[in-house]
Amino acid sequence: MNNEVVAIDGPSASGKSTVARRVAGALEWLYVDSGALYRAVAWKALKDGVDTQDSDALEALAAATRPEFFVCEGAVRFRLDGVMLDRELRAEEINRNVSPVAANPTVRGHVTQWLHDMLALGNLVMEGRDIGTAVFPAARFKFYLDASPEERARRRHAEMAGVEEDMSVGDVHASLNRRDTIDSRRMTAPLAVAEDATIVDSTKMDITEVAKFIVERVEPNR
Repeated sequence: MNNEVVAIDGPSASGKSTVARRVAGALEWLYVDSGALYRAVAWKALKDGVDTQDSDALEALAAATRPEFFVCEGAVRFRLDGVMLDRELRAEEINRNVSPVAANPTVRGHVTQWLHDMLALGNLVMEGRDIGTAVFPAARFKFYLDASPEERARRRHAEMAGVEEDMSVGDVHASLNRRDTIDSRRMTAPLAVAEDATIVDSTKMDITEVAKFIVERVEPNR
């Protein structure tokens, strides 16, 4: 299998998802949101009454989880327990519970294997927090997107419209800061910049500019 990965890492609301979709479309590769898998495990844990702070229970849950992957509209999507999850994964209840899920080494092992399995579907543009450092450290194309905390809070607040109407931009800022702190300090695959990644500060760039920047660095070398 010679399929490749463009790894796009960065903190929450740095623009990874939208940029990765644009890049995947331009390259005609498949878009993958790796974080959705951790959120899906958190969703299943809450649905099944599993305490996300209980490591043993989480590990058993992940081991028994069987996502069904398929290609839909240029992206790798999945069903879990027969449900194709989407906006419900962005609910604040998931935000509050996903960090202990993502910090669990055994859960991360399962998710990493699921992400590797996706290569069978084609070339991937994968966004996350440790794609270039832990999931695909040998990837040729690595980018780290960032933006100011204020801009990231504004973006995430806009994304949550219709999901969490009662949250202010300040509430979102605090939630993002809490998540970033946890993810940067976790023992397994912490949020970090790969040594060979290209850093892109998107605070004052629009989506088109960021996507163009990445595509121009990938396309001549693929």
